[in-house]
Amino acid sequence: MTMDRSIGGPVTAPRIRFIEIDAFERDIRLRLPFRFGAATLERAPQAFLRVRVEDEEGRTAIGGAAEMMVPKWFDKNPALTPVQNVDQLRASIRTAAAASLEPSAPATLFATAQRNEVETVRRLPGNPLAACFGPSLIARAALDAYCRLAGISFFDAVRHNLVGIGGPMLPGDIDADAASAMLADLRPAGSISARHTIGLIDPITEGDIVHPVDDDLPQSLEAVIAHYGNHWFKIKLSGVIDADIDRLTRIAAVLDRVPDYRVTVDGNEQFVAPEQLGALLARIEATPRLARLRAAITFVEQPFSREITMETQLGKLAAQLPFLIDESDDGDSAFARARRLGYTGVSSKTCKGIYRSLLKAIRIKTGTVPGLFLSGEDLTCQAGLAVQQDLALVSLLGLSHVERNGHHYVAGMQGAPQAERARFAAAHQDLYEQGGEGPLLAIHDGRIAIGSLEAVGYASGALPDFDAMEPLS
Repeated sequence: MTMDRSIGGPVTAPRIRFIEIDAFERDIRLRLPFRFGAATLERAPQAFLRVRVEDEEGRTAIGGAAEMMVPKWFDKNPALTPVQNVDQLRASIRTAAAASLEPSAPATLFATAQRNEVETVRRLPGNPLAACFGPSLIARAALDAYCRLAGISFFDAVRHNLVGIGGPMLPGDIDADAASAMLADLRPAGSISARHTIGLIDPITEGDIVHPVDDDLPQSLEAVIAHYGNHWFKIKLSGVIDADIDRLTRIAAVLDRVPDYRVTVDGNEQFVAPEQLGALLARIEATPRLARLRAAITFVEQPFSREITMETQLGKLAAQLPFLIDESDDGDSAFARARRLGYTGVSSKTCKGIYRSLLKAIRIKTGTVPGLFLSGEDLTCQAGLAVQQDLALVSLLGLSHVERNGHHYVAGMQGAPQAERARFAAAHQDLYEQGGEGPLLAIHDGRIAIGSLEAVGYASGALPDFDAMEPLS
């Protein structure tokens, strides 16, 4: 079936069921250590899913999805080791796969995703953010499979609401007709600005480099700017005021050479109270060398731990800057609760679910509350399926910039056979450029060209070599 892009009138969303779900992983070693909050990431496995779905006519197709299993983000409980954190995510994949394969009537892509998320969270109580990891992967792979079966792109599937956003699984505060109308108005862009992440231990200047990496990619912030031409940046904060001021001052000395730059700052749950964050902001205001950086701040992301965020009013802080929740966004109602505390922004991350991002966008675009915003954030999305599916989502949502860090901390399609790398490079010649060992994300003048993501399937003209991977541990 080929989708007619000029189709008008109501469209009945197709119904599918799951035939097979296989899970794999590849070990990824970072070229640079990535420090965020209290954690330093040096290696982590990337999960891959291969899903076969069947439509009501008995036709089947395979789709894929991928995501890094990053420890100490989904669950920051200090009693858990990084290995235990990753095992939580593996358990989510296994549990979600088992739930998806249980006999049930065919349902729309949206309904199957919502049902699977509810059931997986029920079976894995305690941390809904970690529990939703598996369902988010299955939902993406199922959508990829359906798009390949129908011969359409991700963009067409969403804009024509062939994903089926509506019905009894639609939250009661969203009008189904308004949702479909909003989706129909979405238009992906041909490129998007890459917001470069400045980790807590990243070298700022070339003179800061202690352990040089033997490749041709940039290590320091000033080299990143020279290499990629970024104008958007994301700065990680430690919550230690003196250390943050010192680091921000050194960062500003480099960023102030860039015309028209913008930044976001990420607390990664490191501040214990509004007064502590207020003291940092006051110090920033009082430091002349930070004047331009302060004027460039677009929003502050997740300053407080998820344990206290939903009990902590922002108060006067909300009048100084916009604030966004990320780690505290652990369910469909989280943003509504955060808004009552003074937050106006919420993150889009494919690891939290593509339909959750779409529902947030629908609420923001069709609601009556002004000033709310959605921002695209990264969890080290790797070259290949992960970064492509996330880029397609945020572009369709109308975001003009997205945090991108996977290409900086990992060089290219690590662990993939050469034939797989060649397939992705050939299918997405605007997105990748050739590096020493294969395709690298191409960023020029701070922007990523993404026109090729309008391919049949979910943003990918190629699939990984699943047979070359290890089964999920």
